Amino acid sequence: MFAGLPELGIANGEDLKETLTNCTEPLKAIDQFQMENGILLPTLQSALPFLDLHGTPRLEFHQSVFDELREKLMEQVAVIAEGKDEDRYGKLEELLEKSFPLVKMPSIQPVVMQVLKHLPKVPEKKLKMVMADKELYKVCAVEVKRQIWQDNQALFGDEVSPLLKQYIVEKEAALFSSDLSILHNFFSPTPKTRRQGEVVLKLTQMIGKNVKLYDMVLQFLRTLFLRTRNVHYCTLRAELLMSLHDLDISEICSVDPCHKFTWCLDACIREKFVDSKRARELQGFLDGVKKGQEQVLGDLSMILCDPFACNTLVLSIIRNVQELLSQDALPRDSPDLLLLLRMLSLGQGAWDMIDSQVFKEPRLDLEVVTRFLPAMMSVVVDDHTFIVEQKLPSDEKSSLTYPTSLPDAFIRYLQDNRVACEMGLYYVLHIAKLRNRNALQRLLPALVETYNDMAFGDIFLHLLTAHLTLLSDEFGSEEFCSVVFDSFLLTSFSSKENVHRHILRMLLHLHHKVLPSYLETLMQTLEPPKQCSEPLKELHSQLTEKLEAHKKSPTPPDEPTSLDLGLHPVTVPTSSSSSASAPTTPV
Repeated sequence: MFAGLPELGIANGEDLKETLTNCTEPLKAIDQFQMENGILLPTLQSALPFLDLHGTPRLEFHQSVFDELREKLMEQVAVIAEGKDEDRYGKLEELLEKSFPLVKMPSIQPVVMQVLKHLPKVPEKKLKMVMADKELYKVCAVEVKRQIWQDNQALFGDEVSPLLKQYIVEKEAALFSSDLSILHNFFSPTPKTRRQGEVVLKLTQMIGKNVKLYDMVLQFLRTLFLRTRNVHYCTLRAELLMSLHDLDISEICSVDPCHKFTWCLDACIREKFVDSKRARELQGFLDGVKKGQEQVLGDLSMILCDPFACNTLVLSIIRNVQELLSQDALPRDSPDLLLLLRMLSLGQGAWDMIDSQVFKEPRLDLEVVTRFLPAMMSVVVDDHTFIVEQKLPSDEKSSLTYPTSLPDAFIRYLQDNRVACEMGLYYVLHIAKLRNRNALQRLLPALVETYNDMAFGDIFLHLLTAHLTLLSDEFGSEEFCSVVFDSFLLTSFSSKENVHRHILRMLLHLHHKVLPSYLETLMQTLEPPKQCSEPLKELHSQLTEKLEAHKKSPTPPDEPTSLDLGLHPVTVPTSSSSSASAPTTPV
């Protein structure tokens, strides 16, 4: 406990023991020991007997003085470190040399740690001693640990790894949240709110202003993204940079070539829309990547691969397409749309670029612009034509029926092209927002086969299940249930457990709306297999309990949902009189 005292010429318990062993008069020896090792203040000697008269033990007195002096010393260390004295760090190093031998003494340890914390460069020998001792390493300040980490990537990796795992677990848990709402979904939190998350704050603190540690974290994120293809690592890459931006850490922000691009994109994500002015800014950053610095594209592609960035880009594309329709314009005539597609393509190609180390923007398939988007627009026109037809007086109606097939180009590009598929999926969500049952029944079966099974990914299913709650009353129809479940969701649930879980999540909210005869069959189909995860078993149990409870109690009336959907419909003016009889698709 008192290791280090002899090194400083201070007597310890062993010295007292030796003195008492060899002396002839123990009481005199004790008095002498107290005189030599007590507080060296002559005026104190006459005061100590008064404490004895009051029954105050000498230990208690010395301990209180010691505690007071220690606090004063620690305050003085901070004052010296924050002062302007040119030799301030020399003074601290001198104090470190005197106090470090006592670093294992609990009462002195806080002083030593305070000195270490305020030294911008701790002597190498001391750092190694702290690193070699688990107890010391555990209690030392993050400022000291940063100096250890920057030359020990493996140790830093051990510290960061649990945080990265925690981050992914939290993101995936949010996608399987029991809350099913179009207003409170995965993309609802603002960028600023997300940056207040525990993991981002801890990583930001661990990095401080240390560029070397920041680069290490980015390398960890790239490596994990390559290994797992998990896009949440891309989100963390952007959040971390913007968290340092919030703290005005110019030492890092000024050297990260992605800083201004990420800052501009962050503002777009906050608004859930890329306007023309910001689109030009973003284009300027992309076009400004100089020859020899193409590697920056790898990081820019990761930032654009962030699901929150992707969500913003595709929402902006859908809105852009709507405006083009209202103006009778073609997709290829819109520079803003072409830029959005360029950024979406760069983000979607992030994994391939980093994996191949070929830092070159992927070439956008022009047929996505000249064939897929017109095909998607023709679906909107079909829908609008049918709705207008329904509003005509009976004697003017033709025998037009709602189209059931989709253009070949639309289906083919959903299957063959990543960028087109992303747009197609968001268009389905857009249709669901409008509660357009006819269009949804036409589109959902086409999603069984999509590029890389994107329609069965967690992000899309998280959004779709929430959007389908807007059509809750339609689940009373066997035809609608058959399209949603038989023609889409159930086609892959047996091979994809995540789909199984999303179906159960949705039914937890909508079971009372589903046609009872259909629900009974559905529950038999959704019985979990023996080899399945605990979350799936838990969801099925919850649903079974809910169904039992529902049988015993009457159904409460549904509350109307207030919606601010973030998309502003642009309707094509027509001469026909308006009617509220059917849901319309804005174009």
